Order: sequence, then C-alpha cells, then structure tokens
Amino acid sequence: MSQEVIHVYFMPGMAASPKIFEHIKLPINQFKIHYLEWIIPLEKETISNYALRLLKMIKHDNIVLLGVSFGGVLVQEINKHIKVRKLIIVSSVKSMQELPKRMLIVKATKAYKLIPIQLASNIDTLAKYAFGGHVVKRLELYKKYLSVNDSKYLSWAIENMVCWNQVKYNPEIIHIHGDNDAVFPIKNITNCITLKGGTHIMIINKYRWFNENLPKIILKNLN
Repeated sequence: MSQEVIHVYFMPGMAASPKIFEHIKLPINQFKIHYLEWIIPLEKETISNYALRLLKMIKHDNIVLLGVSFGGVLVQEINKHIKVRKLIIVSSVKSMQELPKRMLIVKATKAYKLIPIQLASNIDTLAKYAFGGHVVKRLELYKKYLSVNDSKYLSWAIENMVCWNQVKYNPEIIHIHGDNDAVFPIKNITNCITLKGGTHIMIINKYRWFNENLPKIILKNLN
C-alpha cells in the first residue's frame, strides 16, 4: 500500500521569492513541496481578503503551511479560512505582542507611509529591510531572493506587518525562531523552537537544520 504524500506549501518573506527555499529538501516519498508567491494587493485590500486570494493557489486539502517572516503572518491569516494539518512559522511573530518596539513606534507615528518609496527605488535598501541589517557583506547574494519591487505592494506589506493586530493565535502553531534574529528579536518571542545562532535569514543559511528537522516536526503526533 502506497504511503500518503503530504503536501507542504511554503510562503516566502516580504518581497522575497520562493528561491529562499531553494536548499530546502524533504523526502520525496513522503512530501510534495509547493510554493506560494506574492501578488500585487488590490486598492485598500485587507490582509484577510488578500489571504483569501492567495488561498486560490492552494490545490490540496489537509496541507502543511509554512511561512517565513511576513509570510508567517500570511499563513496564519490563510489558516483562518482553512483547516491545515500543520501550521509552521519561521523567523516571524504569532501576535502583535511579539512585534519589536521600533515597529510599534512606526505604527503609532504612521511612519510606514513614508518607507515604501525609498525601498522601491533602492534595491540595496530593500534587501537590508527584508533580510535585516546584517546583510551588507552579502548584499549581492541576497538580491537574487527579492522578487517584488513594487511600491504598491511594499506600501501594503509594510503597513500590514506593523499594523497587524492579532492578539490570540492558533495554540497548535509551531514557531521556529533564531536567537540572533535582528528583525524580530528573540526577547519578544514566546513558545518557540529556538535555533541557536539563527538569524532572520536562517531559512537560507541554516537549511541543513531544516532539512533534518522539518520532516520530524511535520510528522510528530500525526496519525
């Protein structure tokens, strides 16, 4: 009797392409990987409605959803519309309480309205914003992972990240976080699997850990 194949959908971080998952490999006899991609938001589109549009890209039932950074926020929003087998976020947050103080200040002052124009016109600035401030030495490398350089998308994404108002989260969520994440500092994060030495881009440079542990994390407690 053939073994059931588990469909795993990956959502990249803000402005990033599925290339950030290029080194993530799961046993092909057990898992089938699918990639979700960012789409340009509609005028004044809510994050919930955006999630519903992304949902149309999902073609299977009882899936595993994994999102990185802002993609982790999106998979949580998608999960509000469908039941999933496992919900996993990486280098992300589960609620507004886990957002860093600087983002709360940006929210309070509405400074997010001024940021996207600079990001859209300067790929170096966008790379630093998307992946954290420690990427300067590898900037050329990280540019290849950015796929969305649209000011409308960036304006929407930044506003919905800093203004995300989720308080209660799915108690079954699996949160994987690095203890050296400069974008979402570990001091604000609760109830997570902590990856020692992991930064905000650990899905890229700690891929061996994910390749070894993701299958076990997905299959744990599954019948």
